[in-house]
Amino acid sequence: MGDIPLALSTATIWTYWFWVGVMVVRVRRQTHHDVGLVPEQPIERAIIVIWLPLVVLWAALPYFAFTKNSGLLAIPDFAYTLPVYAALRWIAAITGVVCLVVTARCWQRMGKDWRMGVSTEHRTTLITDGMFHYIRHPIYAFQVLLIVCTAVVVPTAPMIILATVLVVLVNLKARNEERHLLRVHGESYARYTERTGRFFPRLSRERG
Repeated sequence: MGDIPLALSTATIWTYWFWVGVMVVRVRRQTHHDVGLVPEQPIERAIIVIWLPLVVLWAALPYFAFTKNSGLLAIPDFAYTLPVYAALRWIAAITGVVCLVVTARCWQRMGKDWRMGVSTEHRTTLITDGMFHYIRHPIYAFQVLLIVCTAVVVPTAPMIILATVLVVLVNLKARNEERHLLRVHGESYARYTERTGRFFPRLSRERG
């Protein structure tokens, strides 16, 4: 029997980035504006230079794990021989699918306001309902969880290092977007940040 968690994780990652491409084309057609593929800000340009090759590796490393029986790119033996970890890989693979589904709902909610980067020329709507009612960056939050799930399914040194760097970059990008949104939306965004968490809901969130 093949490595189903590995196959499921690989398919999930590839589907995720396929739909990012679909979103790019769809939103460009709807708005006739750039969606952030070419970042306007220097900090985002620096991030994307690192980000793009890492995303390619993120998609490639699980595939390479299929073809390697030994070496740094191969799945370590403990992932198969330890029953607890074998079960954890299944949980991570299924959680990855959930991340994809929830992210798709967030993409749908954002619609034409979805972007890959901030824009100083085109003001977007401040969305605060749905998943955005609880956390400011649900797409990034579930992307981070998907990255972590991938590292659980593919517990190789390259994948763990890659996951660590990607999580740091997502956090940097989220913080930069928050600074931009605060400048654009002012007090309304400030109030929004007071009742929501960046990646996790605030336990002390005000009701109302």
